[in-house]
Amino acid sequence: MKPFRAAVALSLLLATTAFADTKTIATGDLGLVIERAKGSVLLVDQSDRAALARIEGLGDLSHASIVYSSDERYAYVFGRDGGLTKVDIVERNIANRVVQAGNSIGGAISDDGELIAVSNYEPGGVKIFDADTLDLVLDLPTGSKTIGLVDAPGRKFVFTMWDTGETWIADMSTAEPQITKIPNMGKNPYDALITANGRTYITGLFGEDGLTALDLWDETPEPIRVLPNYGRGQEEMPVYKMPHLEGWAHTGSDFVLPAVGHHEVLWIDANTLAETGRTKTYGQPVFAMARPDGRQVWVNFAHPLNDTIQVIDSVTKEIIHEFKPGPAVLHMEFTPRGHEIWISVRDENKVKIYDTQSFEFLREIDADSPSGIFFTARAHRTGL
Repeated sequence: MKPFRAAVALSLLLATTAFADTKTIATGDLGLVIERAKGSVLLVDQSDRAALARIEGLGDLSHASIVYSSDERYAYVFGRDGGLTKVDIVERNIANRVVQAGNSIGGAISDDGELIAVSNYEPGGVKIFDADTLDLVLDLPTGSKTIGLVDAPGRKFVFTMWDTGETWIADMSTAEPQITKIPNMGKNPYDALITANGRTYITGLFGEDGLTALDLWDETPEPIRVLPNYGRGQEEMPVYKMPHLEGWAHTGSDFVLPAVGHHEVLWIDANTLAETGRTKTYGQPVFAMARPDGRQVWVNFAHPLNDTIQVIDSVTKEIIHEFKPGPAVLHMEFTPRGHEIWISVRDENKVKIYDTQSFEFLREIDADSPSGIFFTARAHRTGL
């Protein structure tokens, strides 16, 4: 063999050997479960219905949420103690961590995957970080607890103030960030959501009846009142746990909203925002979550009735199934195409998995006080 050809053959052999030694890890089937009691997350595999690893040292996760990088490799965990933790789910370790506030309640990742925003109760405001390094990019004091932080198309973040009833839109697409402030959103907004197309932002109100919407496609969005005569009302209904609005269902033609302080869910036309129906439920709903195809809505409930799940048919608006997975059902997560649902049962230290067509129990996974379940498919959805 001529020297040149021999050198080429050797280089190809070395490249092939190096490639063979490289471990390929697919992340599309993975997810993390919050283990709230011990400050850890459990890495799980959907197809195997199994736990793969536990990653510890994430601080106070008594109220925690997660967003993912666009390549599904990194999870950004927002803890109650103000901790922002970047978890590498390929290496199965903590890649970086900062404690950026005294009390944090959630966050979002920009549509280009370059920025992480964190919403704070103490000292309030929003902080925005570089997703790669976790270096601080922008500090936005608001003089208020901030809630309902979501990402919006165009490298924007939208969030609302509990104390002042304002919604702010932070446009990070230019060298100098642009902040738009929208007043009169209502008294004590407690949470918010954005629709999958990034157009409609809706806040729930605790201090008065009703909800408030914004059309983000409008050049100058103005508050739109929704269900102005519905809520806790004059009876001051006791509220055992606030509904999570990111768990609102969107079934295609309707939003399905957990009612505050009432044993029912509300159906609202997604285009007109007019009420179209109500479904009586077992207890006060916390999450009302739509299966990805929109045909079913799964609902869990506040203490002391938090051992039960009800399933509602989105065509008839009637309950078609009810069962009791166990004490303290805290969270649910559908597989990306909705063939299964994973349910955290905190007081049994289990994550339980069910078929969404037959409702058959499939498997359970041991987890330490599990709460939120977050699959990597969230990386490709606005508002999650």
